[in-house]
Amino acid sequence: MTIAALRRLDPEPPPGADELPCDDGEPMETERHLRQMVLLIQSLEDAWRDRQDYYVGGNMFLYYSLVQTKQNDFRGPDVFVVLDTVRRERKSWVVWAEDGRVPNLIIELLSEKTEAVDRGEKMKIYGSVLRVPEYFLFDPLVGTLEGYRLDLGTATYVRLEPDPLGRIPTQQLGLGLVVVDGWLRWITPQGDLLPTPVERADANARLAAENARLAAENARLAAEEARQAAEQAERVRELEARLAEYEKPAR
Repeated sequence: MTIAALRRLDPEPPPGADELPCDDGEPMETERHLRQMVLLIQSLEDAWRDRQDYYVGGNMFLYYSLVQTKQNDFRGPDVFVVLDTVRRERKSWVVWAEDGRVPNLIIELLSEKTEAVDRGEKMKIYGSVLRVPEYFLFDPLVGTLEGYRLDLGTATYVRLEPDPLGRIPTQQLGLGLVVVDGWLRWITPQGDLLPTPVERADANARLAAENARLAAENARLAAEEARQAAEQAERVRELEARLAEYEKPAR
């Protein structure tokens, strides 16, 4: 939605992120909800650490309407990703301050408190108003995942079926989502999970330790080969010396 369109709804200058509330003081429902949100954000940021053309956020307000701001009608996706933007810190996502860009993908983490809103009011707004292309619902306590893709003709979401391995692809990100050991994870088309920074550091440490072990083993084998070669050379010298002594002409 452009600034011009917003001003047709309300002639007052639209507020910026610094002028809008960015925190309702409500924590995530459970520790697991919080850990799940952080896992998804950190693993994507780590995988895309060399990119500057996207934004991933979580549990922050999404402002799309001036009327919404006047009514204090806050919308806070648990996890969302916006493409073709600038990667920088933000207090909230303000659509009219972001050249009209809306999330390409939203993930809501279900709870008893929020499920009705996530399946009802939010789903309708994300589809019919914001036209968010992909919408996912995940229950961290149960481990169930649902995926939806927007039908542009009807502005409603169509349920996506997971593949035989339980993966649901995201056309927008070129990745997939899958539940592993009760946690929602990003997965590549090749079937590799996107690691968190800690997981990647651990994997690098294990790889470095294995490389060091292999280097030490190679050094040991090289030393053993050198010792055996030296022993072989010594045996040859001894044999040549005995042969030369044997072949000396009798006096």
